[in-house]
Amino acid sequence: MQASGGLVLGLHLGSLMAATGTQGTTAAFEPNAFVQIGNDGSITILAKHLEMGQGIYTGLASLIAEELDADWSKVHVEGAPADVKLYQNLGWGIQGTGGSSSIANSYEQMRKAGATARAMLVSAAAAKWKVAPASITVSKSVVHHAASGRKAGFGELAAAAATQPVPTDVKLKAPKEFKLVGNAKLPRLDSFAKTNGTAMFTQDIKLPGMLVAVPLHPVRFGATVKSVNATKAKAIPGVVEVVQFAGTARSFAGVAVLATNTWAARQGRDALEVEWDETHAYKKGSPEILTQYRAALEKPGLVARKVGDVDAALVKPATLIEADYAVPFLAHAAMEPLNCLVQLGESTCEIWNGEQFQTIDQGSVAKFLNMPADKIKINQLYAGGSFGRRANPHSDYVVEAVSIAKSARAQGVKGPVKMVWMREDDTRGGYYRPINVHRARLALDAQGRLSAWHVRMAGQSIMEGSAFAGVIKDGIDPTSVEGQADLPYDVPNLQVELYTPTDVGVPIQWFRSVGHTHSAFSSEGLMDEAAVAAGKDPLAFRLAMLAKHPRHSGVLQLAARQAGWSKPLAPGAKGERRGRGLAVHESFNTFVAQVAEITVKADGTFKVDRIICAVDCGVAVNPDVIKAQIEGGIGFGLAAALHGAITLKDGVVEQSNFHNYQVLRINEMPKIEVFIVGSTEKPSGVGEPGVPPVAPAVVNAIFNAMGKRLRTLPIADQLTKA
Repeated sequence: MQASGGLVLGLHLGSLMAATGTQGTTAAFEPNAFVQIGNDGSITILAKHLEMGQGIYTGLASLIAEELDADWSKVHVEGAPADVKLYQNLGWGIQGTGGSSSIANSYEQMRKAGATARAMLVSAAAAKWKVAPASITVSKSVVHHAASGRKAGFGELAAAAATQPVPTDVKLKAPKEFKLVGNAKLPRLDSFAKTNGTAMFTQDIKLPGMLVAVPLHPVRFGATVKSVNATKAKAIPGVVEVVQFAGTARSFAGVAVLATNTWAARQGRDALEVEWDETHAYKKGSPEILTQYRAALEKPGLVARKVGDVDAALVKPATLIEADYAVPFLAHAAMEPLNCLVQLGESTCEIWNGEQFQTIDQGSVAKFLNMPADKIKINQLYAGGSFGRRANPHSDYVVEAVSIAKSARAQGVKGPVKMVWMREDDTRGGYYRPINVHRARLALDAQGRLSAWHVRMAGQSIMEGSAFAGVIKDGIDPTSVEGQADLPYDVPNLQVELYTPTDVGVPIQWFRSVGHTHSAFSSEGLMDEAAVAAGKDPLAFRLAMLAKHPRHSGVLQLAARQAGWSKPLAPGAKGERRGRGLAVHESFNTFVAQVAEITVKADGTFKVDRIICAVDCGVAVNPDVIKAQIEGGIGFGLAAALHGAITLKDGVVEQSNFHNYQVLRINEMPKIEVFIVGSTEKPSGVGEPGVPPVAPAVVNAIFNAMGKRLRTLPIADQLTKA
């Protein structure tokens, strides 16, 4: 593993660099290919995970730089290309980003990569100075030998270090030695490029001869093209070609207009006259789906978890609570709509994408093109958000981009094709968080103790029919019941059942926090209902049943303490009612508790004033990033709780853009206080766990203020209609 240009622990030179003008040197691929040190002392980290705003470029780099004893100002990060042998997610076995797994799976791997590089630099210095390696220290990219006073920068030693044998066993630092890990003031590495415009997103890439393709999809899922009149589209200046493209069992077929720029392609798309065959289109609306689910919940479902005898406990309880909780379809609504750049050759395919699912997408494209997967080259760029949408288990939009490029090539377009979805296409394009309905029956005994918990859940399976279908056991998709089937509370009789419809023709996939988005809403809403029915304080009621779950208890008590839970909430102005609610939830091995404070005005309008959040994610690698992620997760979850709903009428999606699918606006963002639990536990993720507790904390606060229990999301105008 030698390189004339410096020390290289596995390098790559992708066409990404050529296309984007980013740095790179001639290099060879190697296992654990994460570190590159140039003769100028610059340190390049190859990030195996997508940076989509969550701060993982900083997270991965800080782990390496910590063990390397690097000067943080000399570190920069580039996206690694698709290569599952080098860059797999160790928790998944494939290359991909999601499930709040990036730090969790990379924690030791990145540190070892940094420690290995450091050891080789030290060996090079020791050989050069003829001293023992143990007598050498490293600090901020400078190697020192105190006894002789000699020192050298990483750049001076890089070439010599590349000739050293690669150690097979390196010692990692003890946490007390950390300088970068846990440093709350460590600057993010991606902020500067994103503020000066040099960060490269798919929309920024322009290749010679490239055309932009804007697709037209049917208004109803499952419809196909019957006929196309492209005369008006082709008359628009800049439009080059109009193509029909094939779909797959899980991606749409449609028509795309190819032009020299995005605006011309959009105008051309809008001028198309297409007749659709809706023979197999889905034509039901959201109310019909909810009716179907509620009817199904009248019958037993598949049992996901059973403790004790819930049926016996529900016979003549002292108190019985019966309730339905329901949540709608949700769109991810990332700030960057879907796009993907494709260059097709005779026997190769190169893709530029904000890539969240490299291995899955390589396989899907290979199958579609009937090519070997190693002929599908994927270059990783930044993504402007995703919230799970760019990790589609069916590779829908990536395959669509390839399908358009294939059709274009068949019609003589040999150059690269960049597919761009408009915001309306993104909102109406499916792959939503599915509708879910939970039907609950809870029993309390005469002492106000929760004696039975029976929940039946109805919702489409995300995993069914995907590459992850193998996780479905005995008919139960674990992502459908997570958060309910593993309820932490000590309830002596508990049963969770699942009904999974297979005839709802609306494409669905995971959404930030996956099943926890609906399970936390119902479980923590129900816990609040039980506490109220028992006449007990919601905090004390929960803590009494969490004796076996100290991390749940820990965050719950921390959030409550910081919120001043033991003291009355300050009153509002005349005519206003104030309320406070709490919720605690574990997702992705991270524990989060939140206390929400709200104010309801006389007209029923209300505002979330403040959210106090405690998070236990093990070792806090980047405290500032953790806080940012939790704050972002709260804002994201609050948007869904207040406004989020994709609704269908006769099979047609009724929302189209931010005016009627509203994300949280700046004036709606509450004051947020985040407190991180000090921990030596293995680090877990924070991208998703901030979301689930928000909705139940807010609706519990509304009940506290008004005595009105909300069991359906979004909250929207439910209070003004009261």
